[in-house]
Amino acid sequence: MKRLITLAIAIAMAMAAAAPAQAQDYPNRPIRLVTLGTPGTASDVLVRTVGKRLSEKLGQPVVVDNKPGADGVIAAADVAKAAPDGYTLLFASNSPIAAAPALRKSLPYDPIVDLTPITMVGYFTFFLYLNADVPAKTLQELVAYAKANPGKLSYGSGNTTGSVGVAQIAALTDTQMVHVPYKGEPQAIVDLLAGRIDMMIGTPTTGLSHVRSGKLRALVTTLKQRSTILPDVPTIYEAGLPQFTITSWGGMFGPAKMPKEIVARLNKVLIEVIQEPEVVKTLEAQGFALATSTPEELGSYLKGQIEAWKVSARAAGIEPE
Repeated sequence: MKRLITLAIAIAMAMAAAAPAQAQDYPNRPIRLVTLGTPGTASDVLVRTVGKRLSEKLGQPVVVDNKPGADGVIAAADVAKAAPDGYTLLFASNSPIAAAPALRKSLPYDPIVDLTPITMVGYFTFFLYLNADVPAKTLQELVAYAKANPGKLSYGSGNTTGSVGVAQIAALTDTQMVHVPYKGEPQAIVDLLAGRIDMMIGTPTTGLSHVRSGKLRALVTTLKQRSTILPDVPTIYEAGLPQFTITSWGGMFGPAKMPKEIVARLNKVLIEVIQEPEVVKTLEAQGFALATSTPEELGSYLKGQIEAWKVSARAAGIEPE
């Protein structure tokens, strides 16, 4: 028994010594950066911009791995089951991390237990886009039209912000609208332009050029402040819905039980990357408001966001499926 105890202590000491050594050697091979976005979407542009600079700073390739579908659950599940060695990372929006627990009865991972927070990256700009043929130029006019034509207006969604966001607007204004879900924003915007759906909440990446060409109308932004991209577009709060609660954000995560030294290294380097003027310029042009955090701050924020999305979904009449 004494020999077994001695052996167990020796193994534990060896493992403790190996962790700092592993961190000092990190990274010594390519890093896989998983994203839920399809190529060309706002999150994909963000990940590739950050990934390029992260690769240059760490001296190893950072390979972006697009795993779209199921509101990001596929991407998050992939990372949750990966080895916690720092060579598999996840850029996640609120969809699979905070919204999915509110919208699904079961998930193949627990976002609190199975993922390691590294740093907040920032907040996505979303606009409420309207097909130009819909007779409304303000949110108030849209609500009045929806009330006069119950069930006539349809809205598409390519993510949880789009689905829960418009559902909450409908619930807050006591209007009836038809939801048409899509695999992603690019698919939804095609039907919006063609008039097969009437509106959607989407990012500047998919809708901005069409607003500028006059094919779409941007009624409001879901940000707390007006976007510099379309400064004449009011916030949804200015437009008369201060009760709107949907926040769309993004952060960097890894699998559970990552060595603290590796988490600290990644946090430090990622913050340096996110604060670089060229990165800021590129991502602000995509409508992304950059922000950083400690791992602990992101973990605390995540817990609050999971509860907030549950409250928002129930208020919008959305039950887990």
